[in-house]
Amino acid sequence: MDKHLAAGRGGGSRGRGRKPGFYRGGSSYTVPSSSAPSWRPRRSDHTEPVTGSQAISDPSPSIPEQDIKSEHEFLIGTCPDMCPEKERAQRERLRDLSVFERLNGNPGRTSPSLAVKKFCRTMSTLHLQTSDIRPPSVLQNTLKYLLGLLESTSHPFDVVHDFIFDRTRSIRQDLTMQQIINEQAIDMYEEIVKFHITSHCKLARYSGKSDESSLYYLNMEQLMKCLLSIFDMYDMARRSKGVIKNEAEFRSYYVLLHLGCKIPTMGNSLSSWFCRIPFSILQSEEMCLARTLLRYYRMGDYKQFISTTATRASHLQLCLLEPFLNEVLLQIIS
Repeated sequence: MDKHLAAGRGGGSRGRGRKPGFYRGGSSYTVPSSSAPSWRPRRSDHTEPVTGSQAISDPSPSIPEQDIKSEHEFLIGTCPDMCPEKERAQRERLRDLSVFERLNGNPGRTSPSLAVKKFCRTMSTLHLQTSDIRPPSVLQNTLKYLLGLLESTSHPFDVVHDFIFDRTRSIRQDLTMQQIINEQAIDMYEEIVKFHITSHCKLARYSGKSDESSLYYLNMEQLMKCLLSIFDMYDMARRSKGVIKNEAEFRSYYVLLHLGCKIPTMGNSLSSWFCRIPFSILQSEEMCLARTLLRYYRMGDYKQFISTTATRASHLQLCLLEPFLNEVLLQIIS
């Protein structure tokens, strides 16, 4: 799972707030009043707070409870563009621009409407400025722009995927640094999960031997991380809002990924994971279908597996199942 992170601690008046809270999105990014609904995160047993001298290496929405109760300061992003001005200028100088970011094809020129903030593997929170961080509304618009590139036909899919793959990780990183866990953040994570599921299917076609493809494996790894992160958010939200609308659907994706034997190892076994799922979710149509397909596949009942998939699976479930369907058909033919 993505590492659990706390917000950076910094001094000065750099647009930081007090007592971290959860934002609803929109033009205002202040801590909600006591009467406003907010979702309190739970403490994970393996959570370690990040100090100002530490670095953020991978995005996660989870926040240690001890920091929620503290008086430490936290970041509130103020960057109005998809990419901070300072980063744009630096990448222009270094000619470090993706083909999607180049102004008129010039590798040394870009614009606010083209450049998108890159994911930074190690980002120190000590010298981080709020102008480097995008607020939720900007992140949502950035994500919408990125997903629109999936329709691009001027570049091979692996090129499009690589760009969106990196920039959506940056979106998750900005959400983490601001400790944003709300409906808006869940919506963004769900859209990012859908991107990785679509890529799961397309990269399998592109690579031929999907399990040997580094692109395929890296996409699978981030898909699993996103799912586990969003499950944490669902758990937090359920305490104040009950079952979230799309929770059963997205939990079913996690089950279907376990048809494969080479998925990245994340968290506990699937059987122990089932024990922690609310009964209402386990009994949902989506989860019942996923568990049925998993049972047919593991029992080798491929006829039932294929017919059930064909008649009951949704589009995104089919995207996850397609590589396994191809394997099943090959086994039947042979």
